[in-house]
Amino acid sequence: MRMRKLFHKLHLWLGLASGLLVFIIAVTGSLYAFQEEITGIGRYHYVEKRNEALMLPTALSNVGEKIVPGKELHAVKYNGKSKAAELIFFGYNPNYYVIAYLNPYTGEVQKVKDMNRDFFRFILQGHYYLWLPPQIGRPLVASSTLLFIIILFTGIIIWIPRNRKGLKNLIWFRWKKGTRWPRINRDLHVVGGLYVTLFALIFAITGLVWGFEWFANLYYKSAGGEKSLAYTEVISYPQGRDDTLSVSEPLDKVWMLMQHEYPDAASIEVHPVHSDTASIAANANQSDGKYWKTDYRYFNQYTLDEITTYNIYGQFKDADFADKLMRMNYEIHTGAILGLPGKIFAFMMSLFIASLPVTGFILWWKKRKKRSHFSEPSADRCPLNRCP
Repeated sequence: MRMRKLFHKLHLWLGLASGLLVFIIAVTGSLYAFQEEITGIGRYHYVEKRNEALMLPTALSNVGEKIVPGKELHAVKYNGKSKAAELIFFGYNPNYYVIAYLNPYTGEVQKVKDMNRDFFRFILQGHYYLWLPPQIGRPLVASSTLLFIIILFTGIIIWIPRNRKGLKNLIWFRWKKGTRWPRINRDLHVVGGLYVTLFALIFAITGLVWGFEWFANLYYKSAGGEKSLAYTEVISYPQGRDDTLSVSEPLDKVWMLMQHEYPDAASIEVHPVHSDTASIAANANQSDGKYWKTDYRYFNQYTLDEITTYNIYGQFKDADFADKLMRMNYEIHTGAILGLPGKIFAFMMSLFIASLPVTGFILWWKKRKKRSHFSEPSADRCPLNRCP
């Protein structure tokens, strides 16, 4: 009995402490669920398919330098023969994130989009950082998520019934005509909360992978992982370059190699180098919407020899169970692992999770007012209004 009371207090006070943040995280998560489907509606994403070769990355990047001057090109991304190519400019100090959409056959500019002003980018910043600086917002979000996991477990303990009759009342909402709002609110929090707990735990655990480095490592190692989770620059020549081995236009050659090896890829991305020792990174997403199956490859910028990496971002065929689990983390978190039905389900679950702090707060407030009402002293017990 004492233990149950302790869990009840933990559930209450941790819920009050983190409820607002959990609400924001859940609402922004639900709003972001259909980001790809909504942004993909724009006509600038599409081009007329032609029976001719696509422009090479170097040619496209030359166009990009003119339309987005003074910014570093992070990647050139090809999205197939009927979609626009993307020139992705990304950098810190100053912070910028710009995507230029170009016709991959002609180099014609279809749209230049400042992603820092994009609605879904704003929503994502709230989901990750609560619109605070990352060094402040990220630990706040992660800590609130960790508290939420404790709240879920304590909720199960305090609401699990002690007898069969109580269990019957938890199976589903037992509302009749004329059921009052306090009962509806309680059932939404208790019955609905128990049903959503498993999915809330999945969202919370996959979210913590990005929130705490120690948690990500523990999660990965527990699954049997042995590689590095950190994405570090793959070095072409640790001790400097060798001009005698240089090849011309290596970025274009890597693109042609990737196009040859992945003719049916949903997208192919190549990254230009920005130092003498960096390798040329390239990746091919073999299934649209299934980013965990992406092949990541690295090539020496002077010889085009392929370089092996020892982190989880390598070729999919070399990934073991733990690597795949970490690669799947985004799709599991968003429900995209099950396609559009999974996203719809994740959207509804996120909205319901957002309602739990609200219904919980109402429950607490009603009980608080009720206790206050019954403890209010009567006039005959406090003559001459001398009650403190």
